[in-house]
Amino acid sequence: MDGGSVSGLMQQIGAKARAAAAVLAFAPAERKHAALIGAANAVQTSAAGILAANARDLDAARSRGLSGAMLDRLVLNEDRLRGIVDSLRAIAEQKDPVGEVIAEWDRPNGLHIRRVRTPLGVIGVIYESRPNVTADAGALCLKSGNAVILRGGSESAQSSAAIHACLVEGLRQAGLPEDAIQLVPTQDRDAVTEMLRMVEHIDVIVPRGGKGLVGLVQREARVPVFAHLEGINHVYADRDADLEKARAVVMNSKTRRTGVCGAAECLLIDRGFFAKHGAVLIEDLLKAGVEVRTEGDLLIPGTVQAQPDDFGQEFLDSIIAAKIVDGVDAAIDHIRAHGSGHTEAILTENAATAQEFFTRLDSAILLQNASTQFADGGEFGMGAEIGIATGKMHARGPVGAEQLTSFKYLVTGNGTIRP
Repeated sequence: MDGGSVSGLMQQIGAKARAAAAVLAFAPAERKHAALIGAANAVQTSAAGILAANARDLDAARSRGLSGAMLDRLVLNEDRLRGIVDSLRAIAEQKDPVGEVIAEWDRPNGLHIRRVRTPLGVIGVIYESRPNVTADAGALCLKSGNAVILRGGSESAQSSAAIHACLVEGLRQAGLPEDAIQLVPTQDRDAVTEMLRMVEHIDVIVPRGGKGLVGLVQREARVPVFAHLEGINHVYADRDADLEKARAVVMNSKTRRTGVCGAAECLLIDRGFFAKHGAVLIEDLLKAGVEVRTEGDLLIPGTVQAQPDDFGQEFLDSIIAAKIVDGVDAAIDHIRAHGSGHTEAILTENAATAQEFFTRLDSAILLQNASTQFADGGEFGMGAEIGIATGKMHARGPVGAEQLTSFKYLVTGNGTIRP
């Protein structure tokens, strides 16, 4: 497809999305609920076809030599499809955010003022590999009254198309515009470039993918961006950590799924913890088959000498960097220097130390004695997420339906004039 054809295609998609957004902005909550339940039912009844499409995507990905972690992000199975169905239903049952009164007050002059949630309009989502993003993004945008343009990666093209068809079926059954959730039908990279420039049709862009994709979007977008940067997540084992809790959380943070943005990529061990317990956390990781890149006293048999750039690296694989630090202050300094503002965990029974960690760090998600893999909108009770925003404007952390709204002021007077 030549550049002119792509441009024309994207303009058509954008115009249809804008028209659909105008309808969704005042669509009754009941119809959005019905569309999401219809989509969930369609995923259930189309499971065999979705899994077959995913098998074709996986065959193509293996032939291209994708890593095991990337394949894990791509793969669908019965459990993950059930998760998609459950997520669609959970989002359907959430309170509709559109029209919610955030605040209201009266002025001495008689004006009554309400701040009310309203949809953003049209959202563009550019993502790689993970076909479940198709369902999550489509559902959250619909719930929040927004139209969405989805541009998935080539790796998941057939899986995403099969899931998208189920979302459209839900819209059709509910009598809502089918253009409310559109999937870009071409893998031509010019489509991404066009989306980043479509200020007349798209209100915000959400990138979901690796550093290269997010960096491209941030550099070239003329449309506002909810940035989902790398998950360079740290776990700090404080001297006052409970050993068994620490062992469980470190293992889960790294090994539950290594290819997700909530996976731990660096383990910091307080010197006091090391004096009490030695390298037990490192030994656990080695036994689980994790490559540990470390230095100094942690450089035990089986580990690998760390290089400077291993700290501040998002591995998205069965690899972790590790080092000893002198107390919570040093841990905070290291995280500030090498983190991405995504998720950090402290393992400690000392409430004052945990409070210092929470107060002085400014990552989007901070946890005490809990796995970094909880950095997920579904685990936060949002049903799903469209991404983890690591910026500080408008949305931050897991972006659910509520975060996909803005607000407007509704002001009521009684012939009130300003002197």
